[in-house]
Amino acid sequence: MNANETFARRVFFGAGVYGLLALLPQYFLEGRVARDFPPAITHPEYFYGFIGVALAWQIAFLAIAKEPLRLRPVMIAAVLEKASFAASTLFLYQASRVAGVMVPFALIDLMLGTLFLISFFRCGNTEA
Repeated sequence: MNANETFARRVFFGAGVYGLLALLPQYFLEGRVARDFPPAITHPEYFYGFIGVALAWQIAFLAIAKEPLRLRPVMIAAVLEKASFAASTLFLYQASRVAGVMVPFALIDLMLGTLFLISFFRCGNTEA
């Protein structure tokens, strides 16, 4: 295993573990989210659907961590997953439509998306 593959393994494994730890508790926080960030959730299917899709991506990140060279094409979709949350959250915050507490999470996703992109390019170079 080369240094580029090791880098990608660590990046995607760390992202997958972080995501599982951050997302799983949200299944039990609908009431608290409604209290802390009114108004109440009126479409719970979006709330739980978001968590479910995001959790599925964490499993994909862990799969990429096991075989980054074979799953390299999936890294581009992973970059888009991170970029879509980061960009939309930052734009919504700028428009005063998202609480400031969400900004650090958007920045973490922006950083992870950047590391995913670096992993993609590094895994294309199998020489190192």
